[in-house]
Amino acid sequence: MTDFAARRTMMVDTQVRPNEVTSFPVIDAMLSVPREEFVPASKRGIAYLGENMRIGEGRVMLEPRTIGKMLEALDIQPDEMVLDLGCGMGYSAALIARIAEAVVAIEDSSELAAEAERCLTEAGIFNVAVLQAELPEGAPRQGPFDVILIEGAVEEVPAGLLDQLNEGGRIVALFREGSLGVVRMGLKRAGHVSWRYLFNASAPVLPGFVRERGFSL
Repeated sequence: MTDFAARRTMMVDTQVRPNEVTSFPVIDAMLSVPREEFVPASKRGIAYLGENMRIGEGRVMLEPRTIGKMLEALDIQPDEMVLDLGCGMGYSAALIARIAEAVVAIEDSSELAAEAERCLTEAGIFNVAVLQAELPEGAPRQGPFDVILIEGAVEEVPAGLLDQLNEGGRIVALFREGSLGVVRMGLKRAGHVSWRYLFNASAPVLPGFVRERGFSL
């Protein structure tokens, strides 16, 4: 019988802590949430590998290092509302739910949204609302949000999504720049979001986050 708890501890000790993730709430969440319960059944045995995992619909679950460093940078507080875009089968939302007051998790895939809702319910996590919607639209009716996490690569972040961020709010996204991926955090001050570099990572570009190309002869 697989000892998933031991694998979870090893994941944190070998993939997360060594990559400058020191926040107790983040470490506690990653030690507590059963990652194997938020992947396709056929992939439970490889749930703790240190790489992105394909979960269907052309999507991936971000590697532990990447999601851990994103959450570390966001420094989510217990009274904050978080928007989780591209939540997949709900693992990220489950982590955030242990730290934040509430989470709105968005999926454009009806299958993934249903799976996320099922996984979260079976895990006994009830402060997450899973919605099916186009990812770039966010959740304007449920906002504004203190934190926005985009779980996949983007070429640009729509202004309408940044409008859903509270003053003083933070957003983390993985920007695809050619063949490279760069994770940046944005901070909203005086209605404007300024971005700073965090670290390098990779993931497929999410639906709706491709930059429009101008026409040229």
